[in-house]
Amino acid sequence: MVKIRLKRMGANKKPFYRIVVADARAPRDGRFIEEIGYYNPVVEPKIVKIKEDRAKKWLGDGAQPTETVKYLLKKNGVIEN
Repeated sequence: MVKIRLKRMGANKKPFYRIVVADARAPRDGRFIEEIGYYNPVVEPKIVKIKEDRAKKWLGDGAQPTETVKYLLKKNGVIEN
């Protein structure tokens, strides 16, 4: 199964996440298929940048977003509900 999930980057206590498409069996910060955006929760306001066309393509192909990524996609208007 293919998942859309967060890949943690950044220093200790300063997380920065990349939104990636990866095989569900791959480690969290390991191999991935494609990077489709990023999320920076440290700065105010929080920064979320998503390539909408690529996200919609992967969702159309059956990729399952994690709960956090689903929330970010909804907040940015990529998906409804």
